[in-house]
Amino acid sequence: MYLAKVIGRVVATTKDHSLSGSKLLIVARLNEELQPEGRTDVAVDTVGAGKGETVIVTTGSAGRFAGSLQHSVVDATIVGIVDTVECNTLAEV
Repeated sequence: MYLAKVIGRVVATTKDHSLSGSKLLIVARLNEELQPEGRTDVAVDTVGAGKGETVIVTTGSAGRFAGSLQHSVVDATIVGIVDTVECNTLAEV
């Protein structure tokens, strides 16, 4: 899992049938200062996240266990919206 910032949305009318009804968001991975570090992913949103929010993203086969995605082509899933981060080395959200 990693922390990311939602930076956009993907609209795809034509897609694999296993993604029907799924909201796809573009997320930028965050570094230890909670700043985007350049790499982006497209993730399925299972929690109602929106642009600008800090989220928790899980990837790989674990990403398919969220919601009803077990038989999907999903590789990255948003599984949480972050309220705060408390760590001596991290900035506040």
